[in-house]
Amino acid sequence: MPQPIVALILSRLRGLRFPTLAALTALLFVATLLVPDPLPFADELLLGLLTLLLATWKRRRLPPDAAD
Repeated sequence: MPQPIVALILSRLRGLRFPTLAALTALLFVATLLVPDPLPFADELLLGLLTLLLATWKRRRLPPDAAD
């Protein structure tokens, strides 16, 4: 069952402007959820917001006449 989920994630990452950076930030977000820290949820909130920002930052699409 993980195969369709991985395919969905990879297809979503292909459309992003910085796919590697978005994936790395998401992995770092998951890692900070597992490691306890002195200031609870501060870094998780920041990394979660940064991950959402990178996940919505898509490539610029040129108008058809600008490609010439």
